[in-house]
Amino acid sequence: MDAAPTTNAPPEKPEPASCPFVPPHAAGPALGEDSFRRVVEWAPSAMVMIDQAGIIVLVNAQTERMFDYDRQVLIGQPVEILVPERFRQHHRSFRAGYFGDPAPRPMGVGRDLAGCRADGSEFPIEIGLNPIATEAGTMVLASIIDITERRRAQQRLEDALLEKTVLLNEVHHRVKNNLQVITSLLNLQADFAADPRLRAILAESCGRVKAMALTHQLLYERKDFSRLDLGDYLERLVQSIRTSYRASGDRISLRLQSPSSDVQLDLERAIPCGLLINELVTNSYKHAFTAERHGEIVIEISEDADAQINLSVSDNGVGLPPEADLAQSSSLGLQLVQLFVEQLHGALSVERESGTRFSIQFPKRFAAKEIA
Repeated sequence: MDAAPTTNAPPEKPEPASCPFVPPHAAGPALGEDSFRRVVEWAPSAMVMIDQAGIIVLVNAQTERMFDYDRQVLIGQPVEILVPERFRQHHRSFRAGYFGDPAPRPMGVGRDLAGCRADGSEFPIEIGLNPIATEAGTMVLASIIDITERRRAQQRLEDALLEKTVLLNEVHHRVKNNLQVITSLLNLQADFAADPRLRAILAESCGRVKAMALTHQLLYERKDFSRLDLGDYLERLVQSIRTSYRASGDRISLRLQSPSSDVQLDLERAIPCGLLINELVTNSYKHAFTAERHGEIVIEISEDADAQINLSVSDNGVGLPPEADLAQSSSLGLQLVQLFVEQLHGALSVERESGTRFSIQFPKRFAAKEIA
């Protein structure tokens, strides 16, 4: 059976209806027929009691309003009168199965249930089943709720979510395109720059813009606007950096040591993380290796059991000078590294043996007080 209530208006006090109902009994104090009828009658849900043959023996006023039947018409009818015709045969077998092992439970878990009004119109419902021991044997009291408004509200939410998803998809697509335009403009400006230092500065700016554009590109492609797979993101970022420094040929190799499992990062952290790696790798390309020196740059990332992300960029180049102080550095790249680590709420350490290794550890999620 499938059905439920559509109004919360208080029911009128019913006329006593003649029916073959026998009041329930239990091990405790007996509940008289009048008391039981009163409880059922004033229930906010539609209440329908049937016997083992599936015949309706009791209904309340809410059932009359919900299904648009007079109770005199329903009493003595098979309960399938309230079920859409196409489901009636299956309902009979379900009903017989329930009486074989009666227990309080919701009906039709995982299925969409529908009730059928007197005019044949259907509406979505939820049903709870409760076996009742009576002097005439076990009967079933069904509590029926009309969920039409709930379904409408759910559909409105789903439509709003779809609209939001489409909008976010378009936003990330447009941002990515705009950043690519900025990259093209910087490249054009670099082509017309006579000063090699200016061309290098513009090229570095291009790399930073590309790192940001890549974030929006992946969000657009994956259609997941809440997080990024950091391994996937870094793989694409490494390819972009290799392209930018292809003039170094095979002299300097760039390798990403991917994490053993997916490391998911929200958008708020993905951009500074990408910019941080871009700065560290480009600094290694520019300063770690002499014209004749061959070497390797390695990016490693992992997530520990405490939801801390460990990120490192190392090279086997000439290393930082012993007197170099990151906190007091005049290099824009190293100043940006410090800034991005702060944005990640992380900690930075530097090892200077056999080259240089920058290690950053930051939490995967912001603490509540950090978000406020």
